[in-house]
Amino acid sequence: MSKHSINTVTAAGLLITLGIIYGDIGTSPLYVFKAIVGTHPISSELVLGGISCIFWTLTIQTTFKYVILTLRADNKGEGGIFSLYALVRRTKTKWLLFPAIIGGAALLADGIITPPISVSSAIEGLRIYNPDIPTVPIVIGIITVLFTIQQFGTKFVGNFFGPVMFIWFLMLGVLGVAEMVQYPQVLKALNPYYAFNLITQYHHGFWVLSAVFLCTTGAEALYSDLGHCGRKNIRITWGFVKTMLILNYLGQGAWLMQRESTYLSNVNPFYSLMPSWWLMPGIIIATAAAIVASQALISGSFTLINEAIRLNFWPKVKIVYPTNMRGQLYVPSVNWLLMLGCIGIVLFFRESSGMEAAYGLAIIITMLSTTTLLSYYLYLRRVASFMIIFLLLLFLTVEISFLIANLDKFPHGGWLTLLIASVIIFLMWSWYTARKIRNRFVEFVKVKDYVPLLRDLSHDFSIPKYATHLVYLTSANQKEEIEAKVIYSILQKQPKRADMYWFVHVDVMDEPYTMEYQVTPLLKGNIIRIDFRLGFRVAPRINLMFRRVVEDMVKNFEVDITSRYESLGRKNLIGDFRFVVMEKFLSYENELPFYEKIILDIYFLLKRFSLSEERAFGLDTSSVTIEKVPMIVNPIREINLKRIR
Repeated sequence: MSKHSINTVTAAGLLITLGIIYGDIGTSPLYVFKAIVGTHPISSELVLGGISCIFWTLTIQTTFKYVILTLRADNKGEGGIFSLYALVRRTKTKWLLFPAIIGGAALLADGIITPPISVSSAIEGLRIYNPDIPTVPIVIGIITVLFTIQQFGTKFVGNFFGPVMFIWFLMLGVLGVAEMVQYPQVLKALNPYYAFNLITQYHHGFWVLSAVFLCTTGAEALYSDLGHCGRKNIRITWGFVKTMLILNYLGQGAWLMQRESTYLSNVNPFYSLMPSWWLMPGIIIATAAAIVASQALISGSFTLINEAIRLNFWPKVKIVYPTNMRGQLYVPSVNWLLMLGCIGIVLFFRESSGMEAAYGLAIIITMLSTTTLLSYYLYLRRVASFMIIFLLLLFLTVEISFLIANLDKFPHGGWLTLLIASVIIFLMWSWYTARKIRNRFVEFVKVKDYVPLLRDLSHDFSIPKYATHLVYLTSANQKEEIEAKVIYSILQKQPKRADMYWFVHVDVMDEPYTMEYQVTPLLKGNIIRIDFRLGFRVAPRINLMFRRVVEDMVKNFEVDITSRYESLGRKNLIGDFRFVVMEKFLSYENELPFYEKIILDIYFLLKRFSLSEERAFGLDTSSVTIEKVPMIVNPIREINLKRIR
């Protein structure tokens, strides 16, 4: 996305932004104040302090950190923690890997709990009609349908997201204003004094921050969706969204202030703002908004996994592009795992109040990771040191306070999201580290040393022709190099005579949507290397891309792909192409340190469940040969064999 397009503002763009960006943060009024009050008696100190904390959290954390500052850190128009990592990793600073993996994993863990808490909070409004209504089957039914329709794409459903969220936010504002008229004194809560007083004077005020934090959990998703909507569209719509949210929180506070010294008794102050005649439409709109919030997190999880694959943080898995919309994708394995995880969360906690206890602990870790990467990004942009230190201290003070307060949730369910995040971190780290270990022991040779041999092999008619065009995928970054195992495959394993040898290399770029290639003739008409430069959000459909490159080369008279078989060549038929993919397995001939052995065992276990190499590179053709290659990382040095007579 160009700088122009991320700054273009249109009415349609603003409406789409409302539908895509604010699902999570926009549905927070459903459960935030209910979580703040909890089982404590309603008091002016708690209510006014809670509103003040919400207002200043949305101002400092969401508005200042994300909307004003972090949205500037776009990678060719794309946002999100992995896009930010791609921006700063060019410096080869190794420690930046840790906040990227930790933050990405925590964000994925958050995606498992957002749909259940949003949908449950909305559906529980039905208990006003019937306190005994079983909400769990309804919530599971909605979640199941939501995940099932992902495979068909969200283009059609997406057309309704914007209008639904516009109606939702208008409803929030109107309900809030209607109640504020009854108790206008609640406006004084915007004074930061009440937030400070709650945290320092109220008997459990600091721990209320764990509930307050729920109002800003969608800020990270806001940054991740930068590429879909554009910076200016987000900034303009956020003014409207924040106003409606604050009005609703003030309305809930006004309703609570009129019931001071009482207990909520499982009453949700959000639904209490609604007149009885509007209750059912309000529940329907709330449920629709919760579905939009869920959809945003699901789509965000797909994008996150896609980026993780390109950055070598995740095994290659099947990715489907259900529509022609840019950036829209569907990851079947992630979809069904998320669905099972969401259903498990619903069955485990059953009530949204229980989910509130687990919600937020993972996402604050993501925010801390983003703060770390953002500070380094500002350093690379040569922002004044005193400004970086000021921002770092401000955001760390806020976020570490939220983290400490959220640690109180650990025994009440927070351990579950941290456990999920820890598993994802372990898998990402194992995959990344194993690839580093593997690449460390790949042997490269100079192509020029073997050009004469390859040329002679092409003209050695004593060897049966293996293919007219033989194509190898290579990981060699240098054009003059090739893996030794490729040369071994061509010359020794089974001599493979071909009229033309092609070496294809895919380089994943830090820019999201780069699609470039370069052709290097190593021996004119006989050996050609093609380098693809693809962005980390571009699917490597090498079969289609390679065909396009060859067609362009034919048009430019750079290559002749007519069949070299005489009978077929006379008819001008195209010669056959055969791809050879080298697939590694861990050889028994290794003496590995314990740590590396565990990492590599996990790596090859994950490979069993990941896409095969040919499918991962989009080689949807019958002309693919898979060659198994033993991976010898640390060969056994001595074998004490003794000959006996």
